Amino acid sequence: MLKAVIIDSSAVARGLLNTVLLDGGYDVVGQAHTCAAGLALLIKHNPHIVCIAKEQIESDEAMVREVRARWPKTLIFMVSSEMNAATIQSAHAMGVSGFIVKPFKADTVLNTIRNVVLAMIKRQRAAMAKAEAASAGAELPPDGAPADASGEAPGESPGAAPGAGGDAAAAS
Repeated sequence: MLKAVIIDSSAVARGLLNTVLLDGGYDVVGQAHTCAAGLALLIKHNPHIVCIAKEQIESDEAMVREVRARWPKTLIFMVSSEMNAATIQSAHAMGVSGFIVKPFKADTVLNTIRNVVLAMIKRQRAAMAKAEAASAGAELPPDGAPADASGEAPGESPGAAPGAGGDAAAAS
């Protein structure tokens, strides 16, 4: 279960978002009304998701940068009733992962979080595949063809002409 922390000066907004996240299967480990209290919750619980009100971000931009630096895998969501292109652009530059729009619609909030989580997983898998390919490329013999323990390229049978493969069906 993914852990979440909510930081919003509005108790009503925190309560509503808390209900949406709990009903969606998330573990809300803490709520705070200030960035300083939210940072203490982050240190204590090490959450996967942090939902921060736009007003909190604007009053303490350094906090978002600190969260991004200390917990690089934590997803940060900006919560606001108003989103414009400039706000979204500056939030992305600070490290905000996604946006939750007030008033809350449970299915929209949960889909937004789900889509950002899936995108992060996709990026991580692509990075892992790239790293594996790079390390596999370093292990290739000088001619670039991978060799098995016998020194033969996969699909070749001993004595076959290089590149002929051992499968007659493949040639047709």
